[in-house]
Amino acid sequence: MRISARNQIKGKIIGVTKGATTAHVRVEVGHGQVLTAAITNEAVDELGLNANGSVYAVIKASDVMIAVD
Repeated sequence: MRISARNQIKGKIIGVTKGATTAHVRVEVGHGQVLTAAITNEAVDELGLNANGSVYAVIKASDVMIAVD
């Protein structure tokens, strides 16, 4: 895989939950940390995503917000 995005985190899929059009893919990236990606059901099917699969979470964002109470 070659990609220009620099924020690539390897992980293992721990769950895929499909909704009407969008799926939530939960990826454990180490030390109990979990990232959740919302992608289309079509993308899940095309990529063949399922639990225990090895994937990369690729993060491309122009803004990161931090909040505290």
